[in-house]
Amino acid sequence: MKRIYTRRGDAGTTGIFGGVRVPKDDIRIEANGTLDELNAALGVVRSMLDVAHEWQPLLRSVQIELMAEMSLVATPSEQRAQNPNKPDGRMVAACEAKIDELTAQITDSDCFVLPGGTPLAARLQLARTIARRAERRLWTLHQQDPLPQELLCFINRLSDLLFIMARFEMQRQAADEERWQLFSYKRKRNAAPGASEE
Repeated sequence: MKRIYTRRGDAGTTGIFGGVRVPKDDIRIEANGTLDELNAALGVVRSMLDVAHEWQPLLRSVQIELMAEMSLVATPSEQRAQNPNKPDGRMVAACEAKIDELTAQITDSDCFVLPGGTPLAARLQLARTIARRAERRLWTLHQQDPLPQELLCFINRLSDLLFIMARFEMQRQAADEERWQLFSYKRKRNAAPGASEE
């Protein structure tokens, strides 16, 4: 096996596409590290599912897309044309289709819910929060060096998908969602004189 350590990073830099070295806390590396963390969290989610589970193919495709996007994030915009990896806009549509499918099967929510519940739902919620952090890091990088719009849209939609998957899992297991408080529009309506809940 090829030796895994090179010692080139011992001085606090790492290489990106094109051979340039940047500090390990550079926003490009921070964004990629968060995408890597998200991918690992999805790997944990998949390990909790049966190999024949209906979500396996989509989540595998998501992981593959994340690998390609990490390559793109590691590539400065002026060199991106040389990178063979391209954002797959179809993944946004795939996420939206699954969101719509699952949303149609669960009851609507009028409250913020506490992350947790079943082990799978809790892992999906954790992955969702990592996706949100990845999105924040990507937008910081985007302001310095533009990223493909499809990449940014995909991460945004992915976090929505993971949230809906977590809610679907809770309802499929007939587990009660722990409620925090009503959405703000509900609180205002309830506080209005003469307001009542059916």
